[in-house]
Amino acid sequence: MAEKDATKLKLKPRRLKGHDDSTTCCIASRERSHLIVTSGDDGRVCWFDLRCPDEPRLVMDVSVEPVSSLCFKSGMEDMIYVSSGKEIKCFDVRLAAAQWKPLENYNYNKEEINKVVCNSKSSFLAAADDNGEVKIIDIHQQCLYKTLRAGHTSICSTVEFLPWRSWEVISGGLDSMLMLWDFSKGRPYKVVDFATFDVSSGIAGRCVNPAFVHAIAIPEVDMLDKLDKICAVARGDGAIDVINIETEMAATKSKSSSNSRKGSHSRSKDGSSSSNTDADQNGKKRLHLDYTLGGHTAAVSSLAFSLFGERGKFLISGGNDKLVKVWNLSCYPDAGLSDDNNNNILHLNIEVPRKVNWLCTTSADTDNLVVCDTSKVVKVYSIT
Repeated sequence: MAEKDATKLKLKPRRLKGHDDSTTCCIASRERSHLIVTSGDDGRVCWFDLRCPDEPRLVMDVSVEPVSSLCFKSGMEDMIYVSSGKEIKCFDVRLAAAQWKPLENYNYNKEEINKVVCNSKSSFLAAADDNGEVKIIDIHQQCLYKTLRAGHTSICSTVEFLPWRSWEVISGGLDSMLMLWDFSKGRPYKVVDFATFDVSSGIAGRCVNPAFVHAIAIPEVDMLDKLDKICAVARGDGAIDVINIETEMAATKSKSSSNSRKGSHSRSKDGSSSSNTDADQNGKKRLHLDYTLGGHTAAVSSLAFSLFGERGKFLISGGNDKLVKVWNLSCYPDAGLSDDNNNNILHLNIEVPRKVNWLCTTSADTDNLVVCDTSKVVKVYSIT
């Protein structure tokens, strides 16, 4: 299919200065729409109040190594978790000091951490690392709860908790795999192989990069009525897949039941159960956002659902092609899981000066898109 011509917009952003090296991550407060927190390769964490001038209200030098990821402690946003190297540190910003000392330290990951996230009950942390593992940490007991291994065969780049399933996480990696885990049992119960899916579905690739999973986005609980229980997946080949998690799970159970009735399990070439890896029968349930719809032409590095306006109406993506794209999911009753009338799904195509490392949205009417890129300046855009 031909590439769709998407007009590029050049919007003038606010420029937030506080870092001395590339910015790596940003998070936005759910309780205070004007508050954002950023991190950088300089080992620094900056707190910005968007009602104030473009300088940080608080600067925290927390590590001599780059800070790879941040998250708030859910429901207690004066506390944050910071991943740097193989370590996770917890800080309370109310205890401001010249030299920041963490309240908690966790050193369970064997390799560099790529993403740390806290569940909605503030009871567990999940940390995805270069070893292909996810460490589940019990916050209350301040100890390792479970290691999720023997799943990914390469770097585990991202992980998220499923807010509607309290004992489950979803992870993605550079093996092109998306995995659903019951972390109480420590094993994956559903595997989606995007390389296999593309071949079986006849989807033609745009760029030579494999379909590595770089980032995922899960809607918050109050978005589920409109979006359903979906997962958006940022891929290394420039595409974004939006899948219905419950549909995938139902298909797995259906195939497992069918195989049980036959008295045997079919196996794929690599020896894994096809009930865990086959995705072709669900192809029509997935929305595939690629260059034919005006999508990215290089790896997609970050995804976020919009917190502003009608929450979850937009899916925002940023990529190595120096573009941020705003996808209108409200066009589709089932969160875009349809192949019909998809020509209007790309709402905005914003040109940015550098490759995007991370992005997030705020709940404000303006200053509602925050972009961290390979520069030391954080950009804040106003989009509607």
